[in-house]
Amino acid sequence: MNEDLPTSLADFAVPDSVWSLLISTAFLIIGGLIVRALIARFIKRQVDSPELRRRWLVQSRNGLLLLMILGLVLIWGEELRTLALSIVAIAVAIVVATKELIMCITGSILKAGAGSFSIGDRIQIKDFRGDVIDQNLLATTILEVGPGKLTHQRTGRMAVIPNALFVSEPVINESFTHDYVLHVFTVPFKRDDDWRGAQKAIVAAARKQCEPFLEEVRRYMNRLSSSRGLEPPSVDPRVTMQVPVAGEIHLIVRVPVKSGQRGLIEQAIMAEVFQDNDYLPKTKQ
Repeated sequence: MNEDLPTSLADFAVPDSVWSLLISTAFLIIGGLIVRALIARFIKRQVDSPELRRRWLVQSRNGLLLLMILGLVLIWGEELRTLALSIVAIAVAIVVATKELIMCITGSILKAGAGSFSIGDRIQIKDFRGDVIDQNLLATTILEVGPGKLTHQRTGRMAVIPNALFVSEPVINESFTHDYVLHVFTVPFKRDDDWRGAQKAIVAAARKQCEPFLEEVRRYMNRLSSSRGLEPPSVDPRVTMQVPVAGEIHLIVRVPVKSGQRGLIEQAIMAEVFQDNDYLPKTKQ
C-alpha cells in the first residue's frame, strides 16, 4: 500500500485553470498587503492627530479588505457558482428524498406548539377516530373508536397516524374538557310519530342518569371556563329539535357525562326511553 502512494501522488495533477486562479489569488493578496503597508506609512507620516490617524488606518484597512474580498469573488466567481449549483442540487435531492419525514417532523412541532391534544384524548382527523395512546416525533398511535362517528366503543384496532397529516388536516379533540364532556347524540323520528312524548321521556331519563354527578360537572365546567376566560356553558340535560328533511324530526340530545362514559350513558338513556314505548303514531299502535 505504501509503495502505491508515490504513484498515486504522481498521477494527481492540478488543472491549468486552477493554477492560474491560484496565481491570481496570490498576486491579489500580495498586492493588497503592499498597498496596505504603503497607505499606513503615508498616514503615519502625514497625519499628526492620533485620533484622526487611528480612524484613517482603520478605515483604509477595512476598505482594502473589502476590495480584496471583492477581487477574490471575481477571480473564483465561476467556480463558486458551480459549487453553489452543486450544493443546491444536493439540497433539493435530499429534500425530495426526505419530504415525508420532514412533513412528519413539522406536523409533530405543529401539534406540540398548538397543544392540539395529549395522551388519553379522543381525537378525529380525516377518517381516523380514537383514543391517543402514544405519540412521538414521526407518528401518533390511537385505539380506534367506532364504527363511524356516532358510536363510542373501541373496535379493538390500532391506527398509527403519520404526523404529516397534522400539517394539512384539521384535528377534532373530543376530550377538550378532559374529565367531563358535553355529549351530543341524535334520535330521529318521523313527523307522524309521537316525538313530543319521546322528547319528554328523553329529558326525564337524561336528568335521572346525570343527577348523581350534575353538580360536580357544573363546578368543573365553571372552574375550567374561568381558567380559560370563557363563559361557563349550561350543563343541564337538554333536548332540541331539528327538521333536516320534510317528514322527519330529529331530537338532538345533549348531556354532561364523564369522559369515558359517553356510550354507557347514551345507551342507558335510550334503553330507559324505549323500554315500554316505541312512540309510533296512534293509528299504528
